[in-house]
Amino acid sequence: MFDARLRPLIDPALNRMGAALAHAGITANQVTVAGALCGALAGVAIGLGHPLAGLGFILASRLLDGLDGAVARASSPTDFGGFLDIVCDYVFYLAVPLGFGFAAAENLPYALALVAAFTLTAVSFLAYATLAAKRGVETAAHGPKSFFYSTGLAEGAETILAFVLMCLAPGLFPAIAAVFTALCVLTVIQRSVIARRVFR
Repeated sequence: MFDARLRPLIDPALNRMGAALAHAGITANQVTVAGALCGALAGVAIGLGHPLAGLGFILASRLLDGLDGAVARASSPTDFGGFLDIVCDYVFYLAVPLGFGFAAAENLPYALALVAAFTLTAVSFLAYATLAAKRGVETAAHGPKSFFYSTGLAEGAETILAFVLMCLAPGLFPAIAAVFTALCVLTVIQRSVIARRVFR
């Protein structure tokens, strides 16, 4: 919901950092994989009962996720880079709720529901992108991307905020996860309604 509004604010700094990394010989794919590793480590730290350490890995993962595109733009973007980016994003999206599910038995139903909601959101996102490519539909609202990024109530910024709140108040995980699961379901419905209108 807020991603497109935040891009003009954060892109200039990311582009400067990305250009420096590219100049140092670091590739966008290396940054992408490092971000996924941090995301996975966030889940491990949370699962072992260290949510604040998990928060540190979450923030590192999202910084790297923003930087990989900047490095690619400063060097040579590839279609494989776009593929790797979305796969690694979902390593992060699934690792964190699974970590909370392992941390406390009472969290598990809410963690599984959130993982299922993320999966549905991913399916709707990728299905929309596939049809958009088939129709030649494009957008620059989320910055230069390898494929169409459709807007929804639950996007990257909202996910990061929810994960940060979970780490700062782990006892509230069930409530936060339930609310965010509902947002994901609404996003799927919203995207489906838009797809019905656009892809008739």
